[in-house]
Amino acid sequence: LPLSPSHVPRRRHFAAGAVTSPRTHRAAMSAGGLIGAAAAKSAGRGPQNQVAIAYALFLGLAGAIFHFVADGEFSAIVTMAVLFQCLAMLLLLLQALSSGSVAGISARALALEALALCCRLSSTMWLDGYLPVDASGDWVFQATDICTLLLVGALMVQVLVVQRASYEEEKDSFPILPVVLGSFVLAAVLHADLNSHPLFDALWMAGLFVGVLAVIPQFWLVSQTGGRIEALTSHFIAMMAVSRVLSGIFMWHVREDLTCEPLFGRLNHSVWAILGAHVLHLLLLGDFVYYYARSVVTSGLSARVEVSMVDMV
Repeated sequence: LPLSPSHVPRRRHFAAGAVTSPRTHRAAMSAGGLIGAAAAKSAGRGPQNQVAIAYALFLGLAGAIFHFVADGEFSAIVTMAVLFQCLAMLLLLLQALSSGSVAGISARALALEALALCCRLSSTMWLDGYLPVDASGDWVFQATDICTLLLVGALMVQVLVVQRASYEEEKDSFPILPVVLGSFVLAAVLHADLNSHPLFDALWMAGLFVGVLAVIPQFWLVSQTGGRIEALTSHFIAMMAVSRVLSGIFMWHVREDLTCEPLFGRLNHSVWAILGAHVLHLLLLGDFVYYYARSVVTSGLSARVEVSMVDMV
């Protein structure tokens, strides 16, 4: 199902090398500046204001990119996915800055997120294989991932340096080395070939696997601290779920364009690996999404989420 039937070849659901106009650059950069200014202005306000402002500005930015940069192309949905991931990290940083505490934030989860972003950027910064076909794949997609990586770095500084006294290091104990090693081994075997560079195809796949499993250390920390999730931490997890849903919709739509060198017969294992990773992430988040939705409906955006310990474990 081509994303733009009149001119996009079947294989080119991803990068098309379109040129972005100066008007588009100005619109996106202005929106990005508004987000930074509003985030700083709201640092001293309550979670309700912070969440509402961040949501409003990111939704406005997403709409501007979809309309002015991507010209309404369906492939922009994957750019929307990375925008929501960036929003998730911003909300988590707002929590650390506004509360003066990093309790409930897993440094190990952040380390996995940083590794996943680096793996993805190692591919998307110079290869077209996994980029959207519309103009947002020229620079917006990569710029958003870089911004997200910078936010993760800022969070790591808050957790490990500035506010280390409130970091629950002893409880943030989930072993992440097996997660990393397992992800890279599986990626080396199951990667697709959209980049036509096995190393960078494998790195992109490893980034996907590591990013999916990065939620586990965060939930482990929650389970060790009584099952209570602070408001902005809960919004962080929820926006990561939205990001994965959008990415999953895109990957399902382009599943026939995901190719690989079959390991057995004509089985396209890369499709199953990519879609399976998305499904696994949503399964890991399933119980949390229920409690999050219930909390927001009953108590508003600033409510803490209480998660059943049985479900978390």
